[in-house]
Amino acid sequence: MISFEELVRLTAGKLLQYQQEYSIQYVLTDSRRLAHPVSSLFFAIKGPFNDGHRYILNLYQRGVRQFVIEANHTVRELKSEPSLRQNFPEANFLQVSSSLEALQQVTAYHRQQFTLPVIGITGSNGKTIVKEWLAQLLSPDERVVKSPRSYNSQIGVPLSVWPINQNHTLGIFEAGISRPGEMEKLAKIIQPTLGIFTNIGQAHAEGFVSREQKINEKLLLFQHVNLLFYCLDHEAIHAAVKAANIPAFTWSRYQPADLQMMSGAVRGSQYTLEFRYQKQNNLLVLPFTDEASIENCLHCLAVLLNRQVPAPEIQQRFLKLAPVAMRLEMKEAINGCYLIDDSYNNDLSGLSIALDLLQNQTRTQKKTVILSDLLESGLAEEVLYQQVADLVQIHGLNQLIGIGPLISQHQQKFNLSRVFFPSTADFLKKFNPEHFRNETILLKGARVFEFEKIVNAFQQKIHGTVLEVNLDALVHNLNFYRSRLAPATKLMVMVKAFAYGSGSYEIANLLQYHRVDYLAVAYTDEGISLREHGISLPIMVMNPASDSFAKLQQYQLEPEIYSLYILEACIQALPNDLRYQQNIHLKLDTGMHRLGFTEADLEELLTRLAATSQLRVVSMFSHLAGADEVQHNDFSQLQITRFRQMAAYLETRLGYSVSKHILNSAGIVRFPEHQMDMVRLGIGLYGIETAGAKQNALRLVGQLKTTVSQVKAVAAGDTVGYSRKGVADEPKQIATIAIGYADGYDRRFGNGVGQVVINGQRASTIGNICMDMSMLDVTGLEVKAGDSVEIFGENSNLTAMAQKIGTIPYELLTNVNGRVKRVFYTE
Repeated sequence: MISFEELVRLTAGKLLQYQQEYSIQYVLTDSRRLAHPVSSLFFAIKGPFNDGHRYILNLYQRGVRQFVIEANHTVRELKSEPSLRQNFPEANFLQVSSSLEALQQVTAYHRQQFTLPVIGITGSNGKTIVKEWLAQLLSPDERVVKSPRSYNSQIGVPLSVWPINQNHTLGIFEAGISRPGEMEKLAKIIQPTLGIFTNIGQAHAEGFVSREQKINEKLLLFQHVNLLFYCLDHEAIHAAVKAANIPAFTWSRYQPADLQMMSGAVRGSQYTLEFRYQKQNNLLVLPFTDEASIENCLHCLAVLLNRQVPAPEIQQRFLKLAPVAMRLEMKEAINGCYLIDDSYNNDLSGLSIALDLLQNQTRTQKKTVILSDLLESGLAEEVLYQQVADLVQIHGLNQLIGIGPLISQHQQKFNLSRVFFPSTADFLKKFNPEHFRNETILLKGARVFEFEKIVNAFQQKIHGTVLEVNLDALVHNLNFYRSRLAPATKLMVMVKAFAYGSGSYEIANLLQYHRVDYLAVAYTDEGISLREHGISLPIMVMNPASDSFAKLQQYQLEPEIYSLYILEACIQALPNDLRYQQNIHLKLDTGMHRLGFTEADLEELLTRLAATSQLRVVSMFSHLAGADEVQHNDFSQLQITRFRQMAAYLETRLGYSVSKHILNSAGIVRFPEHQMDMVRLGIGLYGIETAGAKQNALRLVGQLKTTVSQVKAVAAGDTVGYSRKGVADEPKQIATIAIGYADGYDRRFGNGVGQVVINGQRASTIGNICMDMSMLDVTGLEVKAGDSVEIFGENSNLTAMAQKIGTIPYELLTNVNGRVKRVFYTE
């Protein structure tokens, strides 16, 4: 590993404070993923949405002692050497111009210490799958270190390369870029000896002036490789490789190449491939039939052939390949349990990431991990499972269930409640649902252990309709709105109405993890539910019932006070203990005329507040009635003026400073000059920009999907559905899908108004929407029972759907019934 003295030399930074030499074993860029405080080096990176310097004091209090900071930060505690000595007496500080560049320099130096072969992978699609499959295919011969998940960014690549150690014999790392100048930095870190260029597409194309520029930038990864594997059929890639004079191993579907595909045929769930290599024809059976998987397999095949792996062995290894789970899913399970399904891979880096996520789940106090043998670690078993045991210990788990012969042999290393099984089948034979109750369970297993069978055993709802909630998209939207705020502006996020249909606890927990300042719910029961699931953020209740204040006090919830009547109910519920203080939020009516105090109410309001020392006004706010429409700009400005005047008057009379907020999601975009002390983020978080100006900057968070239950032929003249509203004017194919108005699919979408997407094809409804089912006209389309159906999502514009039936996206989202299973995932 590296010393702090070497760190100073490598980065040419300024040593601000040096107290003592600590071991640097781990690099840290996210304060929420701290596992080894004393031996971690924290790089405080300033990004477009966040600033790592804000978390240094907290990290120091948690035991971190080594920091790399930037010269232009604004954190008061770090501003001078006396401040450093006072606030961080035991810490080492290095100041650099860019913490990200320093991280890259340090990991590039670390990479130089090892002479192992390294495969670098880039391209528009398939990078992660090719990486994962190559690791599986080569693991019998090598001890592989690879990128965890899809860590291929300017930060992800350094974090991927840092774990290389002397036990590894092969590295496989992916690299992705979105603008010129990035790949050159990643190439210095990865330093590949071999390369794979998967393909070229439109992903991140907006950062480049042309497709050719994008290809040439990606090729910078391979300037010094001994061999580059790529497909000749991508003509632009081939031309660029030839021009760069990079030694290559090529493959093709249509023309002579080092590896040429001669023919292929689908046979059931397999694909039989005939290929020509070194003047000999060979057959290979692949366990996939889709075009993308076949292309990814051919990249892997080229590598195995070049390594002279015997043909029978190649066939055996390919048949063991399984689809790569490209996302981590979270879902409700039996007996009040919550399941985190991460069968993406099972190595130390991936395990550490998954355990971080488990540790930050506050729904239940009990936490269990079901863990298989770790494969392809590059470490001796003794060292590997001691590190696994240390990780489990650090993350404070309650129970470990180990599955596999290797982890079972090292069970004595785990100092917690534990049980071990030789195989998944053995676990399932003894599986008793009553042994799992009110706990969060992480499943982390290598693909060979088929943990999907364990997932099925834990599943709670088996309704074929599911709302998939993309937590990465939600974080993207959160960061977009944060980027538009001044540093001091606080953020309140709406999680009312089941988080706009998305699932209140899961969303609230993620928002708590990402350190928003406030949450807001509509009713007291919603706030109680969040508290019972471990949410500790301040929570404003927007419409407290007059008889709910005792519960508000019990669960430390903060009521919105909008009338003299509700204020009196709040006062009457206060305990006799005069030391008790209740935080309240005053709602002012500036023109919405829904709830709130008018100017005429202010004197009486002040009189009652002055008579009650136990109430503390922590915020005053109002609601813009037409912030999303230009035609109402003058009225919005009038509301803002009224609010500022009312708030200033109240604040003066109260005699203390109070937080003020009036902007909603649309207001954040359209009136940024009126952020005041806080803003309230609602529908924008979920990917709907109601003003329309910044819709392309957001990602839709939810996708509503169902399945085809049956496909049948209907003769001309027959009718479909209740009241015989659907008429077949010619022979038709009708598909019945497992969703109806009880699930939230509005009846107004019936009779051809609604359209869904099946296998990339659009199909219209026919007949009335039923309570639990709907019918589609799929005449001429390739559709079969079991096919997935997108109701709304990536291929269906939610706003356009809402306009079709004369409503708004809010209604479509919040109408998704609670019986519809929510699956939360991160990619």
